[in-house]
Amino acid sequence: MSWMSGLTGQEPERYVPPPDELKVPDPSIPDRMVSAKSANQPFLAHKEYRDRQEALHQAWLEKKKIRDAKIAKGEPVGPLERDPTAPTEVGLLGLLKFLLYTTIALALAGKFVTGSYTWEYETRLLQLKSFIPVGTFIERDRAAVETGHVQTNQRLFSESGLKQYNGEGSFPTYLAIDGDVYDVSKGQSYQPGGSYHFMTGTDAARAFGTGCFQTHKTHDLRGLSEQEMAGVQHWKQFFANHDKYAKVGRVSHPPIDPASPIPEHCDAKKQAIAEEEGRVPKRTASKKADDEL
Repeated sequence: MSWMSGLTGQEPERYVPPPDELKVPDPSIPDRMVSAKSANQPFLAHKEYRDRQEALHQAWLEKKKIRDAKIAKGEPVGPLERDPTAPTEVGLLGLLKFLLYTTIALALAGKFVTGSYTWEYETRLLQLKSFIPVGTFIERDRAAVETGHVQTNQRLFSESGLKQYNGEGSFPTYLAIDGDVYDVSKGQSYQPGGSYHFMTGTDAARAFGTGCFQTHKTHDLRGLSEQEMAGVQHWKQFFANHDKYAKVGRVSHPPIDPASPIPEHCDAKKQAIAEEEGRVPKRTASKKADDEL
């Protein structure tokens, strides 16, 4: 190959076109012929395009000249045709269409990739429900909960994704109970510094039943008594029927390992009752001694 010989310092062989090679006039240099090989086709095609554009422009100039002459004579003329070679300006309408299509494409891509039209970027301004009077929809929402016909335009959160919705920064305030996620941004006690802020950004269903808000911030409901389970159901209905707190989705929990320890009750007496009833495994003697200390 010629370029390989150039690596040794030797002069590369000059290209000698075959005698039967098709040649055409050079579009850039007069009185010069160039090869019609495929590598030259884009340049030749561009020259043909420019020639056609020039012919169209000259024809338009001729029509304009005739029209101007008629105007000078006072003869009636129609509207001037647009120059077919003039570049088309985008204009405001074209720009708005481009922005609209781009926004739709980005929203659909976000829904496909992250499950959120806003790429999981949430602010209170994006929570349109917070600006809509919900009093007129209370009965409809209650009927939806009772019949099981829940809206489908909701999100599925991961546990790690839910943690960031604690009302800090630009994020709204969410909490979950037994898998259901609610927007509690309108509740002052759930805001940073509020008495229930520690419940946000997580599913603390067990704490709603046991009252152990510091140690039972988990969705694990194993070993609860009937009364405690009734407490969980009460709070689920409380949030589902509340006129200020809207359900925004579900949180996806990994399966609970049946062999994992059941969270101990913060009340030692209730823990002992749960052990006696067989709802939770009995603690060892050393474990009881540690708890007493």
